[in-house]
Amino acid sequence: MSTTSVALLDYGSGNLHSAERALVRAGAAVEVTADPRVALAADGLVVPGVGAFEACMAGLRAVRGERIIGQRLAGGRPVLGICVGMQILFERGVEFGVETDGCAEWPGTVERLSAPVLPHMGWNTVSAPTDSTLFAGMDRDTRFYFVHSYAAQTWDLPPGEHFANPRLTWAEHGVPFLAAVENGALSATQFHPEKSGDAGAHLLRNWIASL
Repeated sequence: MSTTSVALLDYGSGNLHSAERALVRAGAAVEVTADPRVALAADGLVVPGVGAFEACMAGLRAVRGERIIGQRLAGGRPVLGICVGMQILFERGVEFGVETDGCAEWPGTVERLSAPVLPHMGWNTVSAPTDSTLFAGMDRDTRFYFVHSYAAQTWDLPPGEHFANPRLTWAEHGVPFLAAVENGALSATQFHPEKSGDAGAHLLRNWIASL
């Protein structure tokens, strides 16, 4: 039985070593790469991301990462975004008055959370749909580890218009925000599965099993 291959996109942003370890523990054969051929050939592609939206997009474009993501999705090939790797999948991000174009796989804008304490850092529960693939087999009080001040806070894509009807998972910190999206071949989490202990490992195993 062959091992599922996962490419971890190296574009200068993200917790590459911890993400690699988590994916290996979850059962994948992982290659950290910026090589488009490797990223396109793998069973799954993981797009990590930490820091500012603008810096992440600059790094992504430097390795033509937005094209890699688009080509994979055009062929129905799975992609998983993590943290800012989720945020850059939206049309744009606004940080400190600077508006930056994202990958535009999903409509909408990533904006600062309206909360008394930022960043939102620590463990939080999420509200996942009952038919979720990522959260299958998890209790509703399961907690995941977040570190962020910005998030997508609305969903503007009508059902049935992009790959498949989306499964939306929400969390709250001051205001509701999208904690995860499952939309056909494209999935993403605002929290860090690789920092979320057993819960994160469970989620990564669920994603790898779906590839």
